[in-house]
Amino acid sequence: MDHFLQPNKVLLVYGPRRSGKTTLLKNYLSQTAFKWKLASGDDIQVQHVLSSQDFRMITSFIEGYELLALDEAQEIPNIGMGLKILVDQVPNLRVIATGSSSFELAGQVGEPLTGRKQTLTLFPLAQSELLSIYNHFELRQHLEDFMVFGTYPEVVLAATKAEKTAVITEIAHSYLLKDILVFDRVKSSRLLLDLLRLMAFQVGSEVSYNELSVNLGADSKTVQRYLDLLEKAFVIFRLGGFSRNLRQEINRKSKYYFYDNGIRNALIAQFNRLDQRSDAGPLWENFFFIERMKYRTYTPILANTYFWRTYGQQEIDLVEERDGRLFGFEAKWSVKKTVHAPRLWQETYPESEYHVVTPDNYLELVS
Repeated sequence: MDHFLQPNKVLLVYGPRRSGKTTLLKNYLSQTAFKWKLASGDDIQVQHVLSSQDFRMITSFIEGYELLALDEAQEIPNIGMGLKILVDQVPNLRVIATGSSSFELAGQVGEPLTGRKQTLTLFPLAQSELLSIYNHFELRQHLEDFMVFGTYPEVVLAATKAEKTAVITEIAHSYLLKDILVFDRVKSSRLLLDLLRLMAFQVGSEVSYNELSVNLGADSKTVQRYLDLLEKAFVIFRLGGFSRNLRQEINRKSKYYFYDNGIRNALIAQFNRLDQRSDAGPLWENFFFIERMKYRTYTPILANTYFWRTYGQQEIDLVEERDGRLFGFEAKWSVKKTVHAPRLWQETYPESEYHVVTPDNYLELVS
């Protein structure tokens, strides 16, 4: 993490609750040569100091230290301004601040830290990270567990399926929406949960906001605003349609994926084995999409992402646009015959690449 830390800059580590941000922070502190101070946003005294905007109090708080490690920073009112004062007033100070989604939801750090921050996003465990525990063969052996229960650290470490079920259910119902529900513009937790359950059944499918609003008995604009909040809270991710103005291409629809398969399954209380359920295909698509996102983020690979579909029902699950080139990925849980790129895709984008992603070859693309 040293290469991310710069004097008089804040390193923000975002991510869902329970994704391992505190563990990552403490592991780093146990190894760093900097003289550090660890503080928690849950501490009332820390809240008082860093929200005070009192230059003398804030700078004396960190006197004699080279590094401030601030955990759960989202709990501190006006934390963006407090961090700005620290990095502006204390020469050569480095700051790491971990925070969940309410940082973004409340816009706490955007404007105050313009030009003074770098952001890292921490997801539930990636396949590339799990290679420190398992080899490639063992990862494939555990693939069904990852698809059903997800990869939150506590879930991966749980010994039995009953324990995994209990842990991911607790995360989904006690932690997942905590930041959103304390956000003052959200009035109905029931509407949020009902919306999420509907989205769980539409993974990998194009979403109609009007249809969602009718099913929920809610205004379409409210539904879209809640979907936006859920995306900022690391619950779901929106994927838009790709088009370069080919008349047959669909580009006004969206698809949504869950950041973790286990969360998706917990919301609908379905933890059956894959051979006992009808949604193995969508689960595989969601799993690959998120693992590919983790891989692009951590590598890093800069890309715009889309799905591709025509009115004639030709489609590709994931399209990455990188350095002017197109890369198509089609996720197939079960392949009974050779799969070729859609004809119209080949004709329209002849220089593009196309990959069929299966349980046999997915690790080549995510680790």
